[in-house]
Amino acid sequence: MIRNLEPPDLDTVLDIWLDASLKAHDFIDPAFWRSQVENMRNLYLPASETCVIERETRVVGFYSLLDSQLAALFVAPDCQGQGLGKQLIAHAKTQRAELTLAVYKNNQPSCQFYLSQGFVVTHEQTDEQTGQPEYLMSTVDTDPQ
Repeated sequence: MIRNLEPPDLDTVLDIWLDASLKAHDFIDPAFWRSQVENMRNLYLPASETCVIERETRVVGFYSLLDSQLAALFVAPDCQGQGLGKQLIAHAKTQRAELTLAVYKNNQPSCQFYLSQGFVVTHEQTDEQTGQPEYLMSTVDTDPQ
């Protein structure tokens, strides 16, 4: 089930974010991710529209939208590879006609995932916080409705 983030979900979402970030971004110092937890809690998540996905009443993933940007998409490491990310992307696509995102170039599994979900690389840039190269990606809803 996908639903809106509720206050009791916050600590679980932060744990998922940190665990998945550490796993997916082993090319960035883990101290960086740990230093960002309070910013996630107090700045980024409150500024975003966030939905969580549950499995048997356990929150196992989430996505956050900031305007049309997919600012976050994370699945608990022990639940990855089970289609949850695809479900979250499909849900996010129902919320906006177009989605954009940034993904680290060195995070090839995520790059391939987003490409498989209809995103295209629009250009490359360097992330100011980490100095890492990243792709900017976008998808446009081609259904004229």
